[in-house]
Amino acid sequence: MTRRSEFLAANAGRRVPMPGFVLLVHPRSDDDETIRVGFTVTKKIGNAVVRNRMKRRLRALARDLMPEQGIAGADHVLIGRQTGKERDYATLRAELAKALEKAKRR
Repeated sequence: MTRRSEFLAANAGRRVPMPGFVLLVHPRSDDDETIRVGFTVTKKIGNAVVRNRMKRRLRALARDLMPEQGIAGADHVLIGRQTGKERDYATLRAELAKALEKAKRR
């Protein structure tokens, strides 16, 4: 996802907060079963180096888990949180798996 309108539409979807990030899931109304993913890290998190590192970690998480556990035909947005930059990768991965399960149940 790259356009602002797509991120705003995803904001109207389901919200699953976790300690390291917030997951937004918004089912699209088209017939496309593609899983789309977007990433957001605000300036409150830190400078550009810190924000880019956080986005790289979120991208790696999405690459690992989204193909198997993501919701088909939905937009997923991962919003980085301040505590996410100190958490280790295994913890973030477990949190994302838990968040995706919660999003499927709702």
